Amino acid sequence: MKKILLLSLLILNAGFYASAQTPGYKVYAIKFAGTSYPFTAADWSKGGPKTDSVKINFMVWLVKGNGRNILVDAGFLNDIEDAKEFKVINYTRPDSAVAKLGLKPGDITDIIFSHPHWDHIDGVGLFPNAHIWIQKEDFNYFVSTAWQKGQNNGGFNKRDVRTMVDLNIAGRVTLVDGDDKEIIPGIKVFTGSRHTFNSQYVLVNTGVNNIVLASDNIWIYYSLDHMVPASDGGTLDPAGYVKAMQRMKTMVKDVKYIIPGHDAKVFLKFPAVADGVAEIK
Repeated sequence: MKKILLLSLLILNAGFYASAQTPGYKVYAIKFAGTSYPFTAADWSKGGPKTDSVKINFMVWLVKGNGRNILVDAGFLNDIEDAKEFKVINYTRPDSAVAKLGLKPGDITDIIFSHPHWDHIDGVGLFPNAHIWIQKEDFNYFVSTAWQKGQNNGGFNKRDVRTMVDLNIAGRVTLVDGDDKEIIPGIKVFTGSRHTFNSQYVLVNTGVNNIVLASDNIWIYYSLDHMVPASDGGTLDPAGYVKAMQRMKTMVKDVKYIIPGHDAKVFLKFPAVADGVAEIK
């Protein structure tokens, strides 16, 4: 009898320990701007129909739990020149958009950058306490090689380069070296789509299911639905872009948990918890 009781206690304790170690995150998509430009699927996906209009949003993602408030990407400030060609509308500064979930700028503990394009990285200065995570090869290209003669710095902004160099000097940047890295308990990053020199996407273990925050490693649902790469200029490796999507599908129990970077349909697929905020669940 004592042996049975002891065994039961051991099983209960093991179960408690396992549950205590299971990450418990909530994940939110947060819209901070839209565009009035009449985009079609062809503008964002290779071979997409020119007759299918696509509503585009600018978003960041909040991963909340285990004592951390983690942003995936930081958005942009509306004075940046690059935004003009997108005809940005309904702009809310990213820190104000995050405030819809009751968070102050200083509450953000980490920012994981999918890549260093202006619309994802320019808002980093809004969050004074955040530690930054970015792929090493992407960072190095962004701050150095991209600006050499004959290289490609399209989508990069010089003020963002200066800001990120200063943050690195201040000790607030961790350079992630490669694919399939758990950078925070329950949060892994993966590479492969080459939207930039070495862009990354984020896998979050919520304790209930896995969620892939693809950011611009998938621009819109059309690419995911039809397994086609981004339109010309959207990736340095079209075949790798498709392979990355195939890999993402193996990471989740339902494809709906793969979240593209700019498709407004995200806010139709998941429940709203505030204006412009959807919980991915």
